[in-house]
Amino acid sequence: MATRLGFASTDLVLITTAISELARNILLYAKDGEIMVKALNSGERNGILLVARDQGPGIPNIDLAMQGGYSTSGNLGLGLPGVRRLMDEMDIESKVGTGTTITARKWKR
Repeated sequence: MATRLGFASTDLVLITTAISELARNILLYAKDGEIMVKALNSGERNGILLVARDQGPGIPNIDLAMQGGYSTSGNLGLGLPGVRRLMDEMDIESKVGTGTTITARKWKR
């Protein structure tokens, strides 16, 4: 989809990596979830929207989870902070015991 939208090859790598990190987090923490990918058109701006949704345990402290190097699984702690760096915008909604929704946007330059 990003190719069809005309993203540069470097942005294709960033978007693909962000999707991979979001999918990895779903598998690691929630076991089950989904990622929706959608084209964006906001006036003169075009982009791509990623929405990762799960019904997992939720994130008890989003600020802590967004700190580089923090991990509850013993990994490098680059997942969510990495997605934030790769994409132009990112929002997290999470409720302990209910699940997490991460929305990320990349705008075509």
